[in-house]
Amino acid sequence: MTRVRRPSGVTAWLLGATCLAQAFGAVLVAQPGMPDIKQMSGIPRPVTDLPDGAISVRVVRGELTNNVANQTVELRAGSSVLTQKTDQTGHAQFSGLTAGATVRATTEVDGERLESQDFVAPDKGGIRLMLVATDSSKAAPSSAAVTPPVAGAVVLGVQSRIVVEPVEDAVQVFFLLDISNAARVPVTPATPFVFEMPNGAANTTLLEGSSPLASVDGTRVTVASPLPPGQTFVEVACELAATSGEVTVTQVFPAAMEQLTVLVKKVGGTTLSSPMLAGQRDMPSDRDMFIAASGGAVAAGKPITFTVAGFPHHSTVPSTVALALAVVIVCIGIWGAGTTGDDPSLKIAEHKRQVARREKLFGDLVKLENERRSGRGDPRRQEARRAELVAALEQVYGALDDVGAGLEAGSRGGPSTPLDRPAAV
Repeated sequence: MTRVRRPSGVTAWLLGATCLAQAFGAVLVAQPGMPDIKQMSGIPRPVTDLPDGAISVRVVRGELTNNVANQTVELRAGSSVLTQKTDQTGHAQFSGLTAGATVRATTEVDGERLESQDFVAPDKGGIRLMLVATDSSKAAPSSAAVTPPVAGAVVLGVQSRIVVEPVEDAVQVFFLLDISNAARVPVTPATPFVFEMPNGAANTTLLEGSSPLASVDGTRVTVASPLPPGQTFVEVACELAATSGEVTVTQVFPAAMEQLTVLVKKVGGTTLSSPMLAGQRDMPSDRDMFIAASGGAVAAGKPITFTVAGFPHHSTVPSTVALALAVVIVCIGIWGAGTTGDDPSLKIAEHKRQVARREKLFGDLVKLENERRSGRGDPRRQEARRAELVAALEQVYGALDDVGAGLEAGSRGGPSTPLDRPAAV
C-alpha cells in the first residue's frame, strides 16, 4: 500500500464543494435560531456578476448589516500578495490574478485574525466571500465560558464531504467532516462520536488541520466530548485496495449528515454510482477533473454506500498465468523424471528444457533488478514479480536436481553427463 496523503489539488476541494452546491441549486439560507453568521465566514462562492477572474471580499462584524469600512484586506495568490481597503459597503475587490493560482484572503479586525479557505483563482466568472469578525458588543457574558456542557446533539454540516482519489491498485478515501453544534454551550452527544473506517481500510491517518479532540486508533476514529459550540473540523483518510479497478465504500457515522456530498477524481474511465446520490456531473478543479455528486440527508447510523469503478489498475491475470505455467512446467518435469525409465536421452532432453526455463527466469530477474536499481517502475509491483520469479526458479532447481540425480544414477560405470548450474543470485 502507498502512503496516504492529501488529495491532489487539495486547495481546490473546498471550492469544488461550493461549486457543487451551486450546480445542484443548494442555497444556504439563514435559519431561525442560528447563533451567528460566522459559519459562512471564509467560504468562497463562484458568481457570474463579477468580471472574469475578479475576487470580492466583504468584511462584516457580527451581522450582515454591520459592514467594516476602510479595513485592509490581504490576498495571497501564489507567491504574490495584494492588498485593498474595503469601501463603505465593506467590500474590497481584486482583479488581475493568474487563473489557477491558489488564493487565500486574510484580514485582522480588533486583534482577531480572519482567514478564508484556500481556493483557486477562476479564469471565468468571479469569486465572492465574507470574512466575519466577532461583535464584541454582543459577546456572551464571561460566565458562559465556564458553563458546564449539556446533553445535546451534533450533526455533520453541509461542508462535510467524502473525497475519493484512485491510485495504482487502490483508492484513497478522505472524510472531511464538519461537526456542527448549534447550541451556545458545549454539548455531550448521547451517542459518542466514534466510528470505524470502511472494511479493509489501511493507513488510517488524521490530516493536518483536524481538531485536537480527534484521535485515531487503528481504524477507529474518536472525537472526544464535550464538543464546543460552532464547528469542529475532523479530516481523516485511509486507503482501500482495489486491484480489480472497482471498490465499494460503505461508511457509517454516529451523527446525522445534513447533505451527502461525494467528490471523485476522474482517472481514465472512472465512474461513481450509488442509489443515495440523486445527481452528479463532471467538474474541473485545478488541473484535474472530478465527478461531483450530491444526495439528501443521511440519518445517524445509516450506512452510506457508493461504488467507484473503471479506474486504471494492474491486472493480476498475467502474473497468475505465468505462475500457473511455471507450476505446470515443473509438474511436467517431475512427471517426466519419474516416467523416463532408464533412457538417458529422455532425461537429457528434460534437463535441457529445465535449463532453458531457468535461463529465461534468470533473464527476467536480471531485467527486473536493473529496473528497480534505476528507479523505474512501481516498487510494489516489482517486489511481487520478483517473488514470483524466485519461487519459479526454486521449482526449476528442484526439477533439475531430480533430473540430475537420475542422470547420475544412470551414468554410473559410464561416461558422466555434465550438469551446468550457475551460482545462485
